Amino acid sequence: MNAPIRPDTQLHTRADDGIATGDDLLVTENISLSFGGVRAIADISFDVKKGEIRAIIGPNGAGKTSMLNVINGFYHPQQGTITFRGNKRRRMRPHEAANQGIARTFQNIALFGGMSTLDNLMTGRITLMKRNMLWHAAWFGPAQREEIEHREAVEQIIDFLEIEHIRKTPVGRLPYGLQKRVELGRALAAEPALLLLDEPMAGMNLEEKEDMSRFILDVNQQYGTTIALIEHDMGVVMDLSDRVVVLDYGRKIGDGTPDEVRNNQDVIDAYLGVPHEDA
Repeated sequence: MNAPIRPDTQLHTRADDGIATGDDLLVTENISLSFGGVRAIADISFDVKKGEIRAIIGPNGAGKTSMLNVINGFYHPQQGTITFRGNKRRRMRPHEAANQGIARTFQNIALFGGMSTLDNLMTGRITLMKRNMLWHAAWFGPAQREEIEHREAVEQIIDFLEIEHIRKTPVGRLPYGLQKRVELGRALAAEPALLLLDEPMAGMNLEEKEDMSRFILDVNQQYGTTIALIEHDMGVVMDLSDRVVVLDYGRKIGDGTPDEVRNNQDVIDAYLGVPHEDA
């Protein structure tokens, strides 16, 4: 397990327009998504409270990643609305979601393999940069000061994730577990109000999962970042999450605390595989 974040490290997240901890940060209402004649999501509604870790679970093909893709604007639902930070919408493009404070990691790592860890994390700062490309090409005055500020923020994340030793290493040369940590760092560099994690521990060994679990908890507690995550490891889900929503074949079949979901018979039958007590 990692040591907790140093108290002198200053970490930031975007302002949430006066939304108090425990209030709705994200609300999905009656979301339906189809590809041709195949329905991936069917009339799903759930919310994410500011400050919580919200898990989305279900068997393969349940619609979990499709739901994340709807939230960050990669997919456009045929029905339903999403309210984020008080703003209701039907459709939004990924760069608009990023500008509004939504960042994500991917089930399949999506890093720039030839670039260093530091440079990959710097790409996460793009939506926060105020100077245009011409200013940064010239690299003087305001552009120089801005880049120094962004590099300082990235260095704080590098310290936080304990990846100082690979800061100049091309990420394509890194082992899988460290690549996943770099991807988390790039998402954090955007200072998101809502962080979407798509199977952050897939393919990891036990030690790597323990490390990533600690980082996720620290991101939530120290950054104050709201997190929605997809994860297949039920031990991790039940330990980390405040609430869990369960999907099955594009339908919502459960929603509640980990204990409530664990004891929901519909969830047991469809996913957890625990037999009925009276069986």
